[in-house]
Amino acid sequence: MPENRPFTILCVSSYEKGQEFLRTSKAIGCRVLLLTVEKLRDADWPRDSIDEMFFMPEELTVKELINAVSFVARSQPIDRIVALDEFDMENVSALREHLRIPGMGLTTVRYFRDKLAMRARAQEVGIAVPEFVPVLNYDALREFMARVPAPWLLKPRSQASGIGMKKIHEPSELWPWLDQLGDRQSTYLLEQFVPGSVYHVDSVASEREVVFAEAHAYGAPPLETSHQGGVFTTRTLPRDSPEVKTLLDINRKVLDELGFLRGVTHAEFLKAHADGKFYFLEVAARVGGAYISDVMEAATDINLWREWARLEVGAGKQPYHLPPTSHDYAGVIVSLARQERPDTSAYNDPEIVHRITKYHHAGFLLKSPRPERIEELLDSYSKRFQADFLAMQPVPERPSS
Repeated sequence: MPENRPFTILCVSSYEKGQEFLRTSKAIGCRVLLLTVEKLRDADWPRDSIDEMFFMPEELTVKELINAVSFVARSQPIDRIVALDEFDMENVSALREHLRIPGMGLTTVRYFRDKLAMRARAQEVGIAVPEFVPVLNYDALREFMARVPAPWLLKPRSQASGIGMKKIHEPSELWPWLDQLGDRQSTYLLEQFVPGSVYHVDSVASEREVVFAEAHAYGAPPLETSHQGGVFTTRTLPRDSPEVKTLLDINRKVLDELGFLRGVTHAEFLKAHADGKFYFLEVAARVGGAYISDVMEAATDINLWREWARLEVGAGKQPYHLPPTSHDYAGVIVSLARQERPDTSAYNDPEIVHRITKYHHAGFLLKSPRPERIEELLDSYSKRFQADFLAMQPVPERPSS
């Protein structure tokens, strides 16, 4: 902490999230500032943990953002700037570089935002990734489609989940999409679609060392549930399984080779049905969404938002010590619901530790000492949810707060 004044941390978020990060920063003794979008002025922020709030229009340019934060800095020092959401990471990196504040700069942050950058680096160091090509040179695209079997995925380089992705089955389908994209074509890549099971590893890292990581298995792949509808599930994998060791090893190599220094990460991997091989899909320097942090805390007692705040405030100057962990298993199931406030009272197993009450959603957080029990309940509930609640809506082209 700076002498004679509180350590000041500015949190930037275009989405309503990170409440525990804000609370923890305040509990540590920080002065906490929050910069968010105007439409979230009345959102459920932990106002007793925030010293000052600032509001910005949604379409603020980077230059305007730098000017606004520089104005704030005239009257108070800022020691750290943190993006609570992935979509704010590049802007926050630009702020750090302009104000010369420690933290991940633009070059490194590209490895954790830009799917082309992370794939190219992974491929360079021998980490398996699906075949890909940047959407730049048309001859290179034609060569790729002639060489790599269809289908392919047209992916935005800097989006999350399945937002903006298109599945392409033959070359003639690609060109109309590129015509629509116009000058935005170069912000996409084309990638081989590899059928398989999708996993995620969520980590805490300090001074380039992964000090904590847990491997999980999605039910249906997230791309499938976002584009075709369905029930989202994920669960902790049995910690003694061979696939967990493989996932943790690949995850560690990914973070090391991409130069991750400290904080929390959410990485996704695919195990191909055809050859059983694991492929790296993507990694983000953030807490996983879709209640993944709740699954982690239920299973292990580790709250990723809390640990991230401790790491940011310490920033390598104070030794980081992971809190004691538990070794239970957890899972989450959630889906869009036809009902505004779905009645879930018919689901009464003792493993339900939290009921999701979000508008037009149904879901539970589950916890058990046995991974088999979590898997059994998620399989059973997925079938019941389809009959009892499931609703579908098109995946958005752009994220919304």
